[in-house]
Amino acid sequence: MQTLFDQQGEERSVLSLIVREALRSGVEDIGIVVWPGDEEPYAELLADEVAELTFLPQCQPRGYADAVFCAREFVGDQPFLHCVGDHIYDISSPGSGAHRLVEVAKAEECAVSSVQISRESALPHYGVVGGQRIVGKPDIYRIDTVLEKPTPTQAEQQLIVPGLRSGQYLCFHGMHVLTPTIFSILDDLLHQRENEGVSLSTALAELARREQYLALVQKSRRYDVGVKYGLFHAQLALALSGQDRDEVLTELVNTLAQRTTKAEDGATR
Repeated sequence: MQTLFDQQGEERSVLSLIVREALRSGVEDIGIVVWPGDEEPYAELLADEVAELTFLPQCQPRGYADAVFCAREFVGDQPFLHCVGDHIYDISSPGSGAHRLVEVAKAEECAVSSVQISRESALPHYGVVGGQRIVGKPDIYRIDTVLEKPTPTQAEQQLIVPGLRSGQYLCFHGMHVLTPTIFSILDDLLHQRENEGVSLSTALAELARREQYLALVQKSRRYDVGVKYGLFHAQLALALSGQDRDEVLTELVNTLAQRTTKAEDGATR
């Protein structure tokens, strides 16, 4: 239930910002996977949001893939937008975000995941895809391979994408439009590996083998609030793109100047 201040200087929960991003894409019904008993505090966090919310219980701590599977009945037989619960986005770039992702999924009539061109240092944090760029569509790739948090060696051997610079990869951006096929795949994997962890990336790799599955390179930056300094980076990005930008910049400059002065004083003693 982390909170920060949005571009208008209003305090918001991370979940509220994720819900707003989904609403901007045209989604009307939103399902939120929660631990049983947590429905009320989450509902309070979202009391100001104009959205049709349904809380979906995850009754066993079986991980991320199982959490997605918990939405099976809620989703039914329709494609759906899935947003991870610990990412927020800088949507100041035009033609980006969940709205753009949904547009592409509708046009291509298939599953599409948002990705971001990332350096090798990001590999330990995200799922990564490999594939081929679609001719005439420079920001869209046909996915052939998906690996969860690959090593640099694995990425170099299995996830090379023609057209990207050496050491750059297509890392997941935290948003996916998926088809109902993902639920039958997850059902099989969760039963086969009942006592083991199942990653969503494993299911997405199988999805790529069964049907067309695309990646859309997003221009907007994602901020993972679940990593070290992630919430700080997200807050700074929101502040610098909001109405208090000048005030925040001034304070940053003053802080840096004070630290520089202290360092110089210390060096001359």
